[in-house]
Amino acid sequence: MSTGLIALLDDVVGLAKVAAASLDDAAGQAAKAGAKAAGVVVDDAAVTPRYVVGFTADRELPIIGKIALGSLKNKLILLLPAALILSLVAPWAITPLLMMGGAFLCYEGAEKVHEAIWPHAAHAGQAGETAGDPAAGRQFEDAKVSSAIKTDLILSAEIMAITLSTVAAEVSSFWMQAVILAVVGTGITIVVYGAVALIVKADDVGISLARNDRPVSSLLGLRRPAPGAPGGADRGLRPLTQGLGRGLVYGMPLFLRLLALVGTAAMLWVGGGIIIHGLEGYGLQEIGHAIHAAATTVGQAFPVGAALVEWLVSAGIAGVAGLFIGALLIPLVHKVAIPVFAKLKG
Repeated sequence: MSTGLIALLDDVVGLAKVAAASLDDAAGQAAKAGAKAAGVVVDDAAVTPRYVVGFTADRELPIIGKIALGSLKNKLILLLPAALILSLVAPWAITPLLMMGGAFLCYEGAEKVHEAIWPHAAHAGQAGETAGDPAAGRQFEDAKVSSAIKTDLILSAEIMAITLSTVAAEVSSFWMQAVILAVVGTGITIVVYGAVALIVKADDVGISLARNDRPVSSLLGLRRPAPGAPGGADRGLRPLTQGLGRGLVYGMPLFLRLLALVGTAAMLWVGGGIIIHGLEGYGLQEIGHAIHAAATTVGQAFPVGAALVEWLVSAGIAGVAGLFIGALLIPLVHKVAIPVFAKLKG
């Protein structure tokens, strides 16, 4: 009896080790796939704050919450089953779809560069125009949320496609693929919209800190201080907290512009890289080999940090390629795709 019990316990321990190894492998694959989707993630974080511009401070977090919930539904309810079905029924279609997504990223990045150089006419219809009409305000908010979720669907599709392309090559188990896709989709949603929430509320936090002359007594504004003059600790810490608050207020617009710039560069780099790697799968390895050779040559000139230099050169060339591809797509989209879509929609 004791021998049988020991054998049973040994089997249980063995199963636990296998399960732990599987979970560890899933976590590793999820981290690897999430890192490959980093460029799209940065752009997602850069794009989303614009959807709360013009709304009052009390509506910013609820709007972000609605967009985050819609993003999670996009990834887990729509895109995850579609990706799994695709990997089972037509795995050959993963690379073409990924390249189409890469082309979209190139177009979006090139369009932002074009907009920065030749700004378009300002868009009418801001939230302030509906401030006096609650019903119109709700409709405007719903329209903004719907637009953000539609944009997120495209970016989320690219994230899931990048994840699937990584997972399909290294993980054969259907259920493991499903777990990794779910982990990546959920994790990226939490990270992106958590960061967006911090970004859009940073200026409010800055204003609160800049106006607070009793940071210690009020616990940095988290509670109402007792009546009376500020204490010595308040007077000592006040210059630091008020300076930090003013720094947040003046620094956030610069940070948002920098984030948008990084997001545009990431789109071009990721989109160009996806297309270059996709072409290698169709027998056009010369482009990828030439980029690798150029990066290696430049990296050899730097004894310290050669790997970083090689990556920067590769990413830079991929970004230039993405910009070139996107520039070619702009007239095609504006003169062909958009008119055709408008006619079909009409």
